[in-house]
Amino acid sequence: MRASFRLGRIAGVPVGVNWSVLVIFALIAWGLAANQFPRSYPDRSPVAYTLAGLAAAVVFFVGLLAHEVSHAVVAQRNGLTVDGITLWLFGGVAELRGEPRDPGAELRIAGVGPLVSLLLGAFFGAIALVLALAGQGGLLFGAIAWLAGINVLLAVFNVLPAAPLDGGRLLRAAVWKATGDRTRASVVAARAGWVLGALLIGLGLWQFLSGVGFGGLWLALIGWFLIGAAGTEERQARAGSALRGIRVADVMTPQPQTASADMTVADFVDHYLFAYRHSALPLTEEGRPTGLVTLDRVRGVPADRRMSTTLAEVACRADQLVLAQPGEQLNDLLPRLSECADGRALVVSDDGRLTGIVCPSDISRAVQRGSLRTPNPSG
Repeated sequence: MRASFRLGRIAGVPVGVNWSVLVIFALIAWGLAANQFPRSYPDRSPVAYTLAGLAAAVVFFVGLLAHEVSHAVVAQRNGLTVDGITLWLFGGVAELRGEPRDPGAELRIAGVGPLVSLLLGAFFGAIALVLALAGQGGLLFGAIAWLAGINVLLAVFNVLPAAPLDGGRLLRAAVWKATGDRTRASVVAARAGWVLGALLIGLGLWQFLSGVGFGGLWLALIGWFLIGAAGTEERQARAGSALRGIRVADVMTPQPQTASADMTVADFVDHYLFAYRHSALPLTEEGRPTGLVTLDRVRGVPADRRMSTTLAEVACRADQLVLAQPGEQLNDLLPRLSECADGRALVVSDDGRLTGIVCPSDISRAVQRGSLRTPNPSG
């Protein structure tokens, strides 16, 4: 999940927000200001309800950010690199590079998030209790009590033993510890995620068809997301097992054909497109990569503009490139391939000069070959 804009850094980790957060933020604020608060605390002004709803939604997302930051901090302390944190429609995600070294590290990284949410719930619950004992049972109490409940609910939901939830990571740590097989543990957690997703879809559709309300559709949407994410995790686990021990240099295409950023799209089509079998062409300057152009990007340029459009204008920019070292483990590269929409990585030497390129087809061939020497986990 890519961030639409960055908020800054927390504990040295870049923090971003995807535009989809606006959807859930609006739903939470509207639901509180237009429904829950007016029903529970009538005779307040619309402005008071709106401010309370907005404030509660903001504090909720701050708590969600604290949940993800805790994952990042503990992951760093356990030797993992954290590329960033992104808040989006279904919550947040800490983008970790690599895998925990042992089940204990997995347990610590996964468990700290729900613990932080639970502590936040207890904190807000204590404040709500003090307000109630002081006879302050108004709108402020309602907002604090809601924050207490939603954080406890978030903690409970996240510890459900199903990937990609934190509970799925805890399940994976337990199975990994019991069997010694990380791949098998990942498959078990992913299949549990599929089952939970199917149950949520069934429950959500039943609620909607029974006339309970549109909340059932939200449950079904969450279930659909869990099934998709669980399937992705299982495929990644199997691919990771097949690719274990394989380096980037083992699969890359060495010394790929390159082009200048100043070349026009028309020149590229006339002289490069059919002369080489590859569908991606790195752009270089003094041997160092400055961009990457692909057939899909060229196809988007109208024919009448090809003479006036340079490759630099349509290429994946230098700051979007995924760079790798020849000696890097291929498993460590895989999570980064989605950073550039073209799904490719450029391999550079220690001095930054281009030495190769890794394409999806290279990964696919490596998985096929690696699976021949890797036992197929049954889960």
